[in-house]
Amino acid sequence: MNTRPLGRSGLRIAPVVFGANVFGWTVDNPTASRLLDRFVDGGLNAIDTADVYSRWVTGNKGGESETMIGHWLKASSARRDQVVLITKVGMMPAPDGKGLSAKNIAVRVEESLRRLQTDRIDLYLSHRPDAGTPIEETLRAYESLIQAGKVRAVGSSNATPQTLREALDASAVKKLPRYEVEQPEYNLCERGKFEGSLRDLCIAEGLGVIVYYSLASGFLSGKYRSKADLKGRARAAGVEKHINERGMRILAALDAVAKAHGAKPAEVALAWLIAREGVTAPIASATSVDQVDSLVRAAQLKLSAEEIRSLTDASG
Repeated sequence: MNTRPLGRSGLRIAPVVFGANVFGWTVDNPTASRLLDRFVDGGLNAIDTADVYSRWVTGNKGGESETMIGHWLKASSARRDQVVLITKVGMMPAPDGKGLSAKNIAVRVEESLRRLQTDRIDLYLSHRPDAGTPIEETLRAYESLIQAGKVRAVGSSNATPQTLREALDASAVKKLPRYEVEQPEYNLCERGKFEGSLRDLCIAEGLGVIVYYSLASGFLSGKYRSKADLKGRARAAGVEKHINERGMRILAALDAVAKAHGAKPAEVALAWLIAREGVTAPIASATSVDQVDSLVRAAQLKLSAEEIRSLTDASG
């Protein structure tokens, strides 16, 4: 499997990242291990989680996803060197309300390392900007973690062009660790949050970009084509907004390209992202081995310029 660099971090990842937000939500512990085994055996190597996953599930406290990944890593220690482990900090409730304060980061990283049952996090992301904490304080906290060998590289998620620019400038002026990766929302249905000034900044600064909601909460899988299809579905709230004329136009374009390749619509949607300027890799979740195999196929699917254009036009 070909790999791509994550900014200037020295890390390289295959072009599809496993989204482990489903662990502790719609995937239990034994299934999580089977999915991760299949994912790595298929030639893919990056796993994305966060300390807050999956706190939104009734009875959960957060950390369930990291804990399941940790069980998998403990069961096969050789797996640790095969994967790029990505987790995030800043969205778990903090006593002072400052998710990216030095004090909170110091506490949360130890919790993540313990749950993940590892001595290092390959890529540690600020889950969202924290207006209450000076960016220099956050970057100095990351500097300490990098010097201690607990973190290899850092990045951000949900940044605006302004907050990302501020962070990059602070790194340059203060000679602090640089955000090497940005993680924005981006897919055929939602293009505005990345395309434009944020993408331009990431390209100009040589940042890696790992995009989330790559399948628009599952809508781009083609499974949901009417509101009736959403009944009892865990992601119904995130999908319903796409069931409209534009959404159906996008699905029709996906269907046409998928048919030409003998592929699934979700695979085509991911391949479109992989081919987009500035994107290193999309994140996609899986709840079954068949879905993991589909992720592997998506990473290998090559679309023609005409096919890419037809999808881009349909989503315009």
